Amino acid sequence: MSEHRIPSLKLLMGFEAAARHGNFSRAADELHVTQSAISHQVQQLEEQVKQPLFRRAGRGVELTVAGEVLLSSVQRTLTIMRSGLGRIASYLDPGLVVLVCPAHVLHGWLQPRLRALEAQLPELCLLLSVDVSARFVDEIDVDISISDRPILQPGLQEMPLLHDEWLMVANAELAARLAGVPQDQHHLHVDLVCLEESLTGDATAPLFLGPLARFRKRAIYDDARLLLDATLDGRGIACLPRLLVDASLARGQLLVLPDYPRVPGTTWWLSGVAEDTRSEIVLQVFEWLRAQGAVQQD
Repeated sequence: MSEHRIPSLKLLMGFEAAARHGNFSRAADELHVTQSAISHQVQQLEEQVKQPLFRRAGRGVELTVAGEVLLSSVQRTLTIMRSGLGRIASYLDPGLVVLVCPAHVLHGWLQPRLRALEAQLPELCLLLSVDVSARFVDEIDVDISISDRPILQPGLQEMPLLHDEWLMVANAELAARLAGVPQDQHHLHVDLVCLEESLTGDATAPLFLGPLARFRKRAIYDDARLLLDATLDGRGIACLPRLLVDASLARGQLLVLPDYPRVPGTTWWLSGVAEDTRSEIVLQVFEWLRAQGAVQQD
């Protein structure tokens, strides 16, 4: 067989069923064909690969070495195909809305608000992605995008949604320990956990060269969500985006430390199709997000 010629799916599925059952008759029952049809499919496949794939074993069959090699590849391929078909089926859900959102905004700001959205739109099925490289809004991959700049794609409505800022925060225990301690003595009582990008970022670097310079750095993270976990665990105080810590502040798990500067952060933009959206529910989610953003900024 030419290395580029792939046997038909019909032959491969007949072979896979026969191999799995060890019996042509049971394979035929599964595929709703005759036993002779399975036998003929296997014969055709053996002619194409120029190898015997089965040997007789009592009243059934067993695989040859070549058959075992082929079966492994066929089963992997069928698993991938079934997975792909399942993913396609999910896109047929009439309530599906695909939303791309930066990880820390999704984690700290949007996720805690989703119960309210689901109560308002019970038929909604959100597909949430943090793949911020998916910046093209269309009717297949992305319905709505939250990103750090407008996409500037024709046919979209885009607007500033949220204005972030950097805050100095601590869990309740550390905040209580620092209550009444002058800010310039905080470094004698607690350590600092920080985000690697904050050490050199234009907005935040002055903090680490100024008020935070005397703190011992207990840990440096490259993921803001891991830094949030460390802060909640009381490993130190931290400079974190307000949108990431929004839910933790609301629950009283974290407190904003007074006397530290608040540094302006990213402005996040909301983008979606301006008209003729894929479905009405896409527009409803877009309007809900816009309203939530307006409430947040009040």
